[in-house]
Formats: sequence, structure tokens, C-alpha cells
Amino acid sequence: MIRKRRKIRKLRGSRTCGYGSHKKHRGAGNRGGRGMAGGHKHKWIHVVKYMPDHFGKYGFTRHPSLVKNLKTINLGEIDELVHKNRDKFKVEDGKVVVDVTELNYEKVLGRGKISCPMIIKALEFSEKAKEKIEAAGGEAIEL
Repeated sequence: MIRKRRKIRKLRGSRTCGYGSHKKHRGAGNRGGRGMAGGHKHKWIHVVKYMPDHFGKYGFTRHPSLVKNLKTINLGEIDELVHKNRDKFKVEDGKVVVDVTELNYEKVLGRGKISCPMIIKALEFSEKAKEKIEAAGGEAIEL
């Protein structure tokens, strides 16, 4: 039943405030339990309407043994490192030699550009990274 004003405001002078016996409005039983009690029973409509994602599992979680956590570096970052520290890298046949494993990285990704030909050594390369390295006149060597 919809009320324009709260019941308690109207019935302030009475002992039971419109709930019959004074015992009926006591405790959590009058609201169907505390918190989410009855979420799978008598409060189910409320759960479905206002909290549709409360129950159940969603998505897929890969087993931790199948997940590779390789430390990655992008080609653009390698290019910046080479330009900032030119004297620290070896040069063979006019190509800068970069061993990514010495820099504590394992895989090279293809984001960014290479401005000069490089010989890059790493455990793994993405396909884009290989394409860009070879297009710049360099080599991608997997260790």
C-alpha cells in the first residue's frame, strides 16, 4: 500500500503504531531476516530485479599453469633506448645489436617504429615485431 506520509508520523501517540500487538514490529523477522537472508527464497524477486549479477559465476578463468607471464618490451621503447645510450650497444655490419634478455625482458612486441636497422635477440617475438624489424633492414634472432 502506498502512503503519502510515513506511518510512524501519523500514529506517534499510539503504543503499537498500527502494527497490532507491540510484539509484531520487533526484531528482524518483520523484514524477512537481516541483510541478504532469503535471497534464494522469499526475497528472490528483489534479487532478480535489482541485483541480477549477485549470484552465479561469469567468464572463464585460465588455469595458472597455462598463463605465460613474459616480461615484454615494445619496438618503440627499444628504439628510444638505443638512441639515448648509443655507446652502450655493439654495432655489427652497420646494425645495432640489442640483446633484450640482458635488459630483463623476454618478448618483443610490435608497437612503435624502428628508425635504424637492428639485430634484436629475445626469447620470443610477435609477428608484427618480426615484420617491422625485417622491414627496417634488421634481424630478429630467437634465443
